[in-house]
Amino acid sequence: RYLPMLKDIFRQSGLPEDLAYIALIESGFNPNAKSRARAVGMWQFMKWTGKRYGLKVDSWVEERRDPEKATRAAAKYLKDLYGLFNSWHLAAASYNAGEGRIMRAVKKHKTDDFWVVAKYKKTLKRETRDYIPKYIAALLIAKEPAKYGFTDIEYQPQISYEKVNIPGATDLRVIAKACECPIDEIKELNPQLLRWFTPPTDLEYEIKLPKEKAALFQANFAVIPPQERLNFLLHKVKRGETLLLIAKKYGAPLDSVLYL
Repeated sequence: RYLPMLKDIFRQSGLPEDLAYIALIESGFNPNAKSRARAVGMWQFMKWTGKRYGLKVDSWVEERRDPEKATRAAAKYLKDLYGLFNSWHLAAASYNAGEGRIMRAVKKHKTDDFWVVAKYKKTLKRETRDYIPKYIAALLIAKEPAKYGFTDIEYQPQISYEKVNIPGATDLRVIAKACECPIDEIKELNPQLLRWFTPPTDLEYEIKLPKEKAALFQANFAVIPPQERLNFLLHKVKRGETLLLIAKKYGAPLDSVLYL
């Protein structure tokens, strides 16, 4: 469902659209993927790398989980890596292992050929040595699945949405009601939203809505009074309770409780 969008973004960035398949081996195109090393999202960005390429990560949003924004960030990152090595194999290997490690390997063995570097087991970890073969295999199989015995694949429909600006701190349940669609559909289109409302730190927030519901949302949302666009849960503090205990009770970060 995400592949056409991913390919389109790479094409717009002047990059080979087949780079989109890196997301297949990184996460299986899963925007909610999280690794043991705390890499997050379809493109498995580490927090500092994501921020370096413009992805916002705070108590309210986790843009590493935003399929569109994370793909644009991945395109910029891969473009920079290609500029560094002038080789897509080395650029992709750097995406996995980090540019510093690949740069040291290239200098050590005096070659810009990934296959030569990959022969040295002590230079690169097995995960990185296998990364390019896995990528090429995934690319070949995904393009011609029947050739490799995958004959019963049911493809999901291409994801389709429209982006609409709405006020910050708007309840997702109110948005779903105005769209006349299930709240799960809003959450699925906006996996970057960590809370049940849009970020209160922004005056406006760009949210994705089902394309066929955008006009209906605009009409319905316009008549909802501002005071009804967000409902907070009130908690009466008992003797001895700390803000940290209250935050844990509701499964919310302490920063969010402090902000509210």
